[in-house]
Amino acid sequence: MNELLESFSWSQVFRASMVLFAVIDIIGSIPIIIKVQEKSGNISPMRASIVSFGIMIGFLVLGESILNIFGVDIRSFAVAGSLIIFALALEMIMGWNLFRDEVSGKVASVIPLAFPIIAGAGTLTTLVALKAEYNAINIFIAIILNVIIIYTVLRLTNKIEQLLGEGGIAIVKKAFGIILLAIALKLFSTNITFLFAK
Repeated sequence: MNELLESFSWSQVFRASMVLFAVIDIIGSIPIIIKVQEKSGNISPMRASIVSFGIMIGFLVLGESILNIFGVDIRSFAVAGSLIIFALALEMIMGWNLFRDEVSGKVASVIPLAFPIIAGAGTLTTLVALKAEYNAINIFIAIILNVIIIYTVLRLTNKIEQLLGEGGIAIVKKAFGIILLAIALKLFSTNITFLFAK
């Protein structure tokens, strides 16, 4: 318990939360969420939030072990993660669509909402990459905070869309895209030096 308290850092929680918020991009995903809702009839914000939480926690805990099976260390994955985040940033800034597929069905709250829209490739890669810089307890809290935001947004999707408008959502996506771009470059430069130092 004392070790957890010593590892806890509000600064790390805040930074990890902002990184995840930018990668998940739940605000920018509102148009996709609305399309999924229209095709599937209705979605369950609670189910989508719980499933995405489970996926993220599972990958946070087991992600490094899975990497070890393939002989990949956390620093190498962090560098690979930075490239994924870089691609996500370009997607948000340039309006490309590289990681999300629109799929409808009875399980829309799980697929594609929880995965891959919320807990997709970029999010899972980022979680493992964050472990190279932040303590697990701080990332765990950051995940909880983001899931609360996700649930709130899913509950208020239509109202948020009306409030921000199409232009507002576009601005939010581009702003967080620029932030992600800076994060990707920092993550790459921080970890690439350790690989060449071996």
